[in-house]
Amino acid sequence: MLILIFQESNNFLDFITYPLGSTIFVMLLSLTIALFSSFLTKKLVDTEELERKQKLIKKHKDEKKKIIALAETNPKQYRKKKTKWQRKDQFIKNIERGIGLQRMKPMCITFLPMMIMFGVLNIFFGKSPVACTPMNANDVPLISEYIWAATKIEELPPAWTALVWGVARHIGQFEGWISFTAWYFLNSFFFNAIINRLLGIQSQTTGGMEGIFKGMGAEATEFPDI
Repeated sequence: MLILIFQESNNFLDFITYPLGSTIFVMLLSLTIALFSSFLTKKLVDTEELERKQKLIKKHKDEKKKIIALAETNPKQYRKKKTKWQRKDQFIKNIERGIGLQRMKPMCITFLPMMIMFGVLNIFFGKSPVACTPMNANDVPLISEYIWAATKIEELPPAWTALVWGVARHIGQFEGWISFTAWYFLNSFFFNAIINRLLGIQSQTTGGMEGIFKGMGAEATEFPDI
């Protein structure tokens, strides 16, 4: 199928206008940006120091759970450790703010060029189908409206669909196709996770979405009053 698409494409713009050309193009684009962003982070940020601080923060938040567990079994020890933990908490919050500023360094360089690039690509691709997923994009809560893609009924069916179905046809909203934005962020999430691990920018215990959600859960737990 890919050979047929190349044969049908007269130039690069024709190739990336429709799948599989657009599918591959966006995948390679997200990989390139992920590599550039990760290497930029490696150059601008002391990742070893960041890792050390993240472990310190994680240890502090895990300690909170242990202290709360003492509330019923040893109230006296609980109050003592709680006071000590709260004194240290402001110091830890300052470290967290410092980590946030460190992580923003690469963004200061890439933010404007990325916004311009995405503005242009969003105009180019619009809501055109870029990739097909096993699930229905309309089933995704809150963001379904922004990720599904379909062909325009008022226009002729795109010629590339004949390479897939044997006859040119429209793609409907509920057929599992997603737009440029959705396909880019799926690839970006995947490539960033792998590249960052390989470069040691984040570890399994302190980085990534898992660490973020665990940290949020620890902060939401309050000390009981006894």
